[in-house]
Amino acid sequence: MTDLVLMPTLIQNRADKLLLASGSWTRRRILENAGLVFEVEASPVDEAPLKQEGRQKNWSADVVALRLAEAKALSIKKQDTIVIGADQMLTCGADWYDKPEGLAGARQQLLQLRGKTHVLHTAVVLCQNGHVLWRHVAQPTLTMRMFSHSFVDAYLAMEGEACLGSVGSYRLEGPGIQLFATIEGDAFAIQGLPLLPLIAALRDMKVLPD
Repeated sequence: MTDLVLMPTLIQNRADKLLLASGSWTRRRILENAGLVFEVEASPVDEAPLKQEGRQKNWSADVVALRLAEAKALSIKKQDTIVIGADQMLTCGADWYDKPEGLAGARQQLLQLRGKTHVLHTAVVLCQNGHVLWRHVAQPTLTMRMFSHSFVDAYLAMEGEACLGSVGSYRLEGPGIQLFATIEGDAFAIQGLPLLPLIAALRDMKVLPD
């Protein structure tokens, strides 16, 4: 008797090709867990010039995040493919934060953010054939507790370089959750991808069924 292999029923129109323009494992996992079928291609866009332009032109962090997400999506040249671009900025007051350079930089960031409220400006866009079809930015707010220096050292020893891939030097899906007193906003947006608005947009485009 031949064993039957049951294939999952897809809740996506396979005629519509999707591509994630990001090398982020977290974003990829979020989309896979949501049942989406997509390709992955990391964008070659250099973020530094766009961020510098944003500072010079006094753009808001929302605008910079959207410009970065758009640039990354538009950098992928694949005909008839809907490209998902995403990026994230962190602001605390008037200060902008980037991903830390090394564990010493992560420690400095965490101590600067300790006891304060910061905002994650998380942008996502959909592009196709060189045109932006849809854009969205979420603004979850997070307040860190007044943790001790010894806690920071223990946290960084546990996380190691895993925290260096996140703006703010933490991963809420890991032990970084212990850094916080309160969190307001979409957990997916905090992780780097506003999932529910993205799914709604794909549904409107008939990529996903009603």
